[in-house]
Amino acid sequence: MNLPIVAYGHPVLRKVCDDITAEYPDLQKLIADMWETMYNSSGVGLAAPQINRAIRLFVVDTEQIVEGFDEEDKRTYPNEKPIKRVFINAHIVEETGEMWSYNEGCLSIPKVREDVSRKKHLKLRFMDENFVEHVEDFTGITARVIQHEYDHIDGKLFIDYMPPLKKRLMKKKLDDITNGKVRTDYRMLFVK
Repeated sequence: MNLPIVAYGHPVLRKVCDDITAEYPDLQKLIADMWETMYNSSGVGLAAPQINRAIRLFVVDTEQIVEGFDEEDKRTYPNEKPIKRVFINAHIVEETGEMWSYNEGCLSIPKVREDVSRKKHLKLRFMDENFVEHVEDFTGITARVIQHEYDHIDGKLFIDYMPPLKKRLMKKKLDDITNGKVRTDYRMLFVK
């Protein structure tokens, strides 16, 4: 089922989400719905708060990013391999490496993109959809997408990394999103 994406301003986007167990109701259907919603929204990641669930769950598929690399990207990220993964109860073990900037956007904040600096390497502890525990290292674009989705389950948004002045200049655009004055090709759930 294609679910509506929660718009900026909804309180669920600011909640630190709860871990879940394998007994979470209809978990496999929820994961399938998240994949469908993400693909129908042309996203590369989707976190549960974005579909109005305050749980530590997100999905990531970086294939369209990696497949779309131009020659410069291929030189910059020569070992980048696309992933398609489910992350449950994720917790960062460590972030290392130099900070690097990349232009990010978010399905919950449509038509807004901004350069965000993040650490290059990420070590993450998480469960997959079968509740098998993993501790893995991620780098480059893959690490960035995971960090972005991870922020969602910790109640953060990519705009939180913007300087205060830039965020103030964007206030009207953010208010318009909160109030439903934005057009998207996907369904959205706005604050009433």
